[in-house]
Amino acid sequence: MSFVSPSQLKEKILEHKELALVDVRSEGAFAGAHLLFAISIPLAKLELEFRHLIPRLETPIVLCDDASGLVDIAVVRLTGFGYTRVQILDGGIEAWEKAGYEIFSGVNVPSKAFGEFVEHKYGTPRLPAADIKAKLDAGENIVILDSRPMKEFTTMSIPNGICCPGAELAYRVSDAVEDPQALVVVNCAGRTRSIIGAQSLINAGIPNPVVALENGTMGWHLAGYGLDHGQVRRAPNVTENGLERSRKMADMVAERFGVKKVSNAELESICTENSEISLFVLDVRSPEEYMAGHLPGSRSAPGGQLVQATDEYVGVRNAHLVLVDDTGVRATMTASWLIQMGWDNVYVLDSGLTQSDLEAGPEQREVLGLRDLDVQLVEPFVLNELITAKNTVVLDLSDSLEFRAGHVPGARRASRSGLEEILEKIEGDNPTFVLTSPDGVLARFAAAEVSHREDLKVCVLDGGIEAWAGAGYDLESGDDPDAGELSEDVWYKPYQQTDAIEDAMHAYLTWEVALVEQIERDGTTRFRHFPS
Repeated sequence: MSFVSPSQLKEKILEHKELALVDVRSEGAFAGAHLLFAISIPLAKLELEFRHLIPRLETPIVLCDDASGLVDIAVVRLTGFGYTRVQILDGGIEAWEKAGYEIFSGVNVPSKAFGEFVEHKYGTPRLPAADIKAKLDAGENIVILDSRPMKEFTTMSIPNGICCPGAELAYRVSDAVEDPQALVVVNCAGRTRSIIGAQSLINAGIPNPVVALENGTMGWHLAGYGLDHGQVRRAPNVTENGLERSRKMADMVAERFGVKKVSNAELESICTENSEISLFVLDVRSPEEYMAGHLPGSRSAPGGQLVQATDEYVGVRNAHLVLVDDTGVRATMTASWLIQMGWDNVYVLDSGLTQSDLEAGPEQREVLGLRDLDVQLVEPFVLNELITAKNTVVLDLSDSLEFRAGHVPGARRASRSGLEEILEKIEGDNPTFVLTSPDGVLARFAAAEVSHREDLKVCVLDGGIEAWAGAGYDLESGDDPDAGELSEDVWYKPYQQTDAIEDAMHAYLTWEVALVEQIERDGTTRFRHFPS
């Protein structure tokens, strides 16, 4: 195994060359403390997520943990899958901290810190919830645009707000806001997407006054105002006039921030060079538009979310990014933000989606080692019969939030690493164990790792929870009270907490604001300010 010291890793980060810094602990542990530019790929999901986030086998990779030995297992797996340049941070995150370097908490930290940087540098205007509420009560002309995806909007939204995710703002604003005198308020759940969204419209030069709702829906809730739930209000479709205006705005933004375009021929050339340079072709339209038809090999990365959580879409620092949409507007607006975040090799595909050989359907992700698995699969109706016949134990490998949202009735939560231990603890008359997970893939890996136990009857629900629900069977919601420390496997958003929600909101908002000073101490970001 090859090791890299904290000082050597610091030098690698400052070189601004390709680098994938991967933390293989659970997401919950990662959120508690990690390196700034580390991405979270828990060891339990290594095969499921690694190829998607780090597609090139020759990418320089540094793995880190808390010196618990998880990286040792990860190295063996990754080299077996063909990755050739894998190193380990010697001493883990504790050694990094002892060397005097910054440790960060939370998730999507580079993007969150960037949002605070934008507000600080550009003076993005904001108003607290009380001021917005007073204006609404006074009957002032206000349009509230919520920059989050529809799923989040449906969970909770500002009354009369309209769902218009980040990259859609400049694209749809001309049709969503008819009165050029109306105050446009942009909100999200907290701060980042409110700030980026409001500044996007300001950068685009819309005639309206624009403000960010300070602290988003959390700030609204903390001010004592009610939120809507279950709403599906969408920004209107783009008209020809609206498209013309949005294209003019995008052209202005492209000139200011130096957005570069590439032709199809140039994209093919970059693809040819992909053996030496990691390339991500990212479709920044909505997931529904992507499903309807996309460039072969491209990935769905809605623009607002790509800026908000870049590390969830791109696992390689300083990779080449080619952004795609149908008109160039959303790709240009997204590219302008990635450039300000410090990404050098960002391009917009000039021809957009004019080709006739588009693919329809969901994104296809390669799962490492899946073809080599040999486990017994059972269909949903078979599992239902097994449960009815008793003497069957269903073990769900979903994370705690996924389990809470819905699981096979009576299922227990389990982890991949602790599966064998829990199998031994469960008493019964030689029960049949059925493993499941959201789509069944993680469960297949877990089952394969205990297949050597001839004394156990272990099988996997084919298609997982998705197949179970799709077959019409009921799901049970709620936590597993016996899961214990397994419930610390993921990071919980403040509104996903089960108690002290307001305290969690206050703590979260305070954390976001403090990121500006922390990234200055860290000194490895390359955020860029473009004075108007």
